[in-house]
Amino acid sequence: MSELEPFRISGDLFDEAVERLGLDEAARELLTWAMRETHVAIPIRMDDGTHSTFHGYRVQHSNARGPTIGGLRWHPDMSIEGVRSLAARMSWQTAVVDLPLGGASGGVNHNPKELSTGEKERLARGYIRAFTRHLGIHRDIPFPDLYTTPQIMAWMMDEYESVIRESRPGVTAGKPLALGGSLGHGDAGARTGVLLVREAAAHLGIECADFTYAVQGFGNAGRFAGALHRKVLGGGRLVAVGDSRGAIYNKEGLDVDALVMHKLQTGSVSGFDGSEPIENEDLLELDLDVLYAAAVSDVISAGNVENIKATIICELADNATTRKADERLFERDVFLIPDILTNAGHAIIAYLEHHQNIVNMYWSAEQIHEHLEKRIQKAFREVLDMSQSEGARIRLAAWMVGIARVAEACRARGWC
Repeated sequence: MSELEPFRISGDLFDEAVERLGLDEAARELLTWAMRETHVAIPIRMDDGTHSTFHGYRVQHSNARGPTIGGLRWHPDMSIEGVRSLAARMSWQTAVVDLPLGGASGGVNHNPKELSTGEKERLARGYIRAFTRHLGIHRDIPFPDLYTTPQIMAWMMDEYESVIRESRPGVTAGKPLALGGSLGHGDAGARTGVLLVREAAAHLGIECADFTYAVQGFGNAGRFAGALHRKVLGGGRLVAVGDSRGAIYNKEGLDVDALVMHKLQTGSVSGFDGSEPIENEDLLELDLDVLYAAAVSDVISAGNVENIKATIICELADNATTRKADERLFERDVFLIPDILTNAGHAIIAYLEHHQNIVNMYWSAEQIHEHLEKRIQKAFREVLDMSQSEGARIRLAAWMVGIARVAEACRARGWC
């Protein structure tokens, strides 16, 4: 793929959404390209006294609806094509939950596990010095993504303030609470997923308190989802959990709190008292009310979709379902909650942190959760309306809502 070629990751879904919406060629062409992308070389002094050069990226896809916002990844497989795709996706994601923001993404191509704490700090500060003129509370706001942390966001904020010689805590999101971070970041994706499961159940006329559910992928999001499901939905029985080292099952239910402690102590869910081992592939095919897919991409595919028995599937991992499986689940009336909706919870909390930083007033966890819930309920209704009116699967409907809003803003500005 040429570096000048437009977004083609998830291109088929974009093309289908644009076609369904009937957007004209001018709007389609504009939305296909990023308004700005920047590549930089960042020289860093290493702990042994040598110098290394790191390659950084930031892509700002569209600011038609407001300042751009998006994740910052540190990963050895970073590529400009991937960053472009993530930036465009963030434009649709912020729009589908009606945030007054646009989409961006960025990162550094390296393996952070190979760096010391001091080297990470120097890299974080070097990245900000390279991108200072493109960032700002009314320009672009990075927040943590793959292998970046609140501490990295704190170093970046501090460096930005040192460069411009003003206090600007809102230039990054996902910071520690001591530096203007917001409550609600830790469980944002899982909480959003559980809230969407509740909305889906109400739409389907199913009583949530009696749900059986399973979590495939018991990492950060999966652990939170396992616990929040009962609290938010007023009950339910967790019957199976899986991670990279195995899966466990108990039809009578698993103690979530004890299971979390076991996972933290042993590094795996395997061997948990009162459970029997099963394969992760078998977990996906259990007879369930809700399946939380929180592990990796493409776990539900054409190869196993006919064996999926869950009534509701909630994607907490990116692209947990392949396109063909997504289409087949829709045909089978399985209600799939796509990642573009669940992951929007992170963008909502980042937006709320940004707002709190600007007005210099901070909210309680209850206020944060209330705002998150209202936005997610509204977004669910609007996506469901689009799905029903257009006969489109939920993932496609969510993209259609997001793309339509960005296109409307572009037209209002006279850009297309």
